[in-house]
Amino acid sequence: MKDFLHNTWKHRAHLVMCIPAVLVIFLFSYMPMAGLVMAFKKFNYSLGIWKSPWAGLENFKFLLVSSDTFMRITKNTLLYYLIFTIIGTILNIVIAIGIDQLVFKKVGKLFQSIMIVPVFISYAAVQFIVYAFLSNNGMINGMIQNFGGEGVRWYTTAGYWTIILTVVKIWNSVGYGSVLYMSVLAGIDQEMYEAAQIDGANKWKQICNITLPSLVPMITIMILLSVGGIMRSETGLFYQVTRNSGILYSTTQVIDSYILNAILTTPDYGYTAATTFYQSIVGLLLILGANGIVRKAAPENALF
Repeated sequence: MKDFLHNTWKHRAHLVMCIPAVLVIFLFSYMPMAGLVMAFKKFNYSLGIWKSPWAGLENFKFLLVSSDTFMRITKNTLLYYLIFTIIGTILNIVIAIGIDQLVFKKVGKLFQSIMIVPVFISYAAVQFIVYAFLSNNGMINGMIQNFGGEGVRWYTTAGYWTIILTVVKIWNSVGYGSVLYMSVLAGIDQEMYEAAQIDGANKWKQICNITLPSLVPMITIMILLSVGGIMRSETGLFYQVTRNSGILYSTTQVIDSYILNAILTTPDYGYTAATTFYQSIVGLLLILGANGIVRKAAPENALF
């Protein structure tokens, strides 16, 4: 106890600096968890959360009864997670290595700055950019018609939207993702590359034997962190960019956009709370399972 108090006082400046972050996490991550009790209640506005009658597992039963919708949104959520993770990780690594290998470093910094810009554009604004391209009189239809083709009604054709959403997501996030990997590349000992050159290794062999192995810990951590949110999606991407078009739901509706739509269209908050509860529990189990697998295979790369 004496050592604990001594170390606490010794590092008091660091503890004070942590207070704002701890308060934010407590207020916005832990306190709202009390609202999960709504998943087990028949919510009544006049009574409030705590005085509303208990409903047991009825809200969860209703979720499972609507099996077609339940399976569709779960399938779409998992599918987009896999697509975004695989394509995003590959492009992040390729771009990071490409910029790192540029002879003109100032040009690389310029590319890096340009690629980060989309991260700061909200999906509320992105939807208008996408609409300018995909509306009936948009740029893409204009180009198709100029070459003698027939315009496509993008907002009423669900089949195209898996590709469209993937392109928008990659455009929005790949620049920032590559910066994280570039920070790792900047820390690689350059003497390793010099030794490889002396041994006759070309650039490709240096990348395969030095660069990529050095990125493995970061890749593992990023994938583990993303697994925790596997059941969550960017609501703005799936709700705003698609303009919440019901015709597109078969390929665009995920759990998060379904919940937002339910909140705005139905007063049954107990049902939506049950959906978010299911979403959180599955996400927790997945990250625990993934971390357990990594801990057995490569303990040094596990989160905990």
